[in-house]
This record gives sequence, C-alpha cells and structure tokens, in this order.
Amino acid sequence: MNANAPAALPPVIDGLSAIAGDYDLVFSDVWGVLHNGMRAHPGACDALVRIRQRGVPVILITNAPRQAPVVVGQLDRLGVPRAAYDAIVTSGDVSRTYMRTRPGEPVHHVGPQRDLVVFEGIDTRLVPIEEAAYVVCTGLVDDRTETPDDYQERLERMKARDLFFLCGNPDKVVEVGHDLIFCAGAIGDRYQSMGGDVLYAGKPYEPAYEACWDYAERILGKRPDPSRVLCIGDAMRTDVAGAVRMGYDCLFLAEGIHAEVLLGSDGLKRDGLAALIGETGQHPRHVMRKLVW
Repeated sequence: MNANAPAALPPVIDGLSAIAGDYDLVFSDVWGVLHNGMRAHPGACDALVRIRQRGVPVILITNAPRQAPVVVGQLDRLGVPRAAYDAIVTSGDVSRTYMRTRPGEPVHHVGPQRDLVVFEGIDTRLVPIEEAAYVVCTGLVDDRTETPDDYQERLERMKARDLFFLCGNPDKVVEVGHDLIFCAGAIGDRYQSMGGDVLYAGKPYEPAYEACWDYAERILGKRPDPSRVLCIGDAMRTDVAGAVRMGYDCLFLAEGIHAEVLLGSDGLKRDGLAALIGETGQHPRHVMRKLVW
C-alpha cells in the first residue's frame, strides 16, 4: 500500500469525546497541549477535566527539566486548572532519580539559571567541564538567542573527556507563543552524533512512562490493559514515538510544533500529515487539530 495514500492516514476526529469511552487512562503532554508557554489553552483544559469526570485518570507527562511541584506552579500561573490532571511526571524527576545513583560526583551543568532547582537536595556539586564526572543538560543558557551551534566547542571538550551526558529534556524544540525555540534534546542529539554517550531522561523512553504507571496504579488500584491507554501530544519524535514504543494509542495534535507542515488556510493538510508520518515512521492512532472535548 502507498504510505501516502489518504486511506493509510489515521482518522481525524473533532473532539476527545468521540473516543473517550475507549480508554481507562490518559497520559498527556503539557507544553503544546495545555499551554503554549505563555497562556493556557482553555479547550484543552476543559477536555481533560471532562474525561476525568468520567473516571479516567489523567497523568501529565512532560519533558520539562524541573521537578513536578515546580511545573505545577507554572501551570497555576498560566491558568491550567488542577482539575485537569491527577499527577505530573517530569524529565526533571527522572533526571533526579538518575543523579541519586551517583552521589557525591561532580557535575557540569548546561542550561539556564532557572533550572538549577533540579539539583536541590541532590548530593553533588557543579563544576567546569574539566572537573566533571558527567554532564547534565537542561537546555540552552539563553534559548531566545542561542542555537546548538553555539555549544559545539563545549561539546568537543566534553567528548575529549568522554563525559556521560544526561539530557534533562529530550525535546528538540518547543513552541513559545508562535515561535519555536531549541531545547536540551537538540544539544543531546548533537553530542550523540559526535559519538557521545547520552541518556534522555523523558519521552519517548521507558523510565518516564514507568513513573506515570506508579501514579496510575495508586489511583486505579491496578494497571489497565495497554490497549486502553491513550497518550496525547503534539510531537512525533517524543509523544507519538513514546506511545508506539510502549504499545499505547496516541492522539496527535496538529496545532503544535508541526503546525507549519500540517496546517493550512483550509485546515489540516493531509499531504503534510502523510509526509510527516513517512519521514518519521511514527503512526498515531487518531489526529485532531487541537485538543477539545
């Protein structure tokens, strides 16, 4: 079958209500789904509130490189109601779990000052590259002006010492308002392409989803069948790939980081969706323009 044929594409649905009865558990992305970094998306918040009212728990799973309580505070400020979710798992939480396995070791941090909170309560000290046992990258120091090219010299110094690289946010880019800015994943990918040893602490990898299950089991008292789990997100590389890796269905949102490829003046561009699926090899179960009930 021709992969670009319309029949090969996942169905486009108008609202979460169309499939809500098919699932017992939701794992939802945060940035790009519930907010754009500047304000909440009311329709998306309402959709998650409504599915929770049906008894379906919602676990937010985000590649934010900070702890869950910090992200809760951010969501509060952006206007995301706490009634929209049961719990949050972050890449920062996964990173901290790893760092605790290497107590007392010196770390070189790559990222902005605001991300230093991820080291709070961890037995480590921050040092220059030449003194580090490994590297923790939470993002670009100035993600509004810098690109991964600005980190090439530092990456070469890390590789010269064969430093292990913990990527605290596997996202390559994120949407802020109408702009896309680089994230830690873009730097991690570059280091890996140089032959560096990289651990991605978040989607699409298993540790983040296992942490979600810990919360889900406490709420439901059991693990639902994987076929009854729905992941929601706007990124092929992390949200869709993670769902496929774990054997869950994915509701893919076009109005996010892939909007330029997927949306036109007449709505969803099916040829753009076919091309994106062909390019990434990832197949979501459902597609929606943006999350609404």
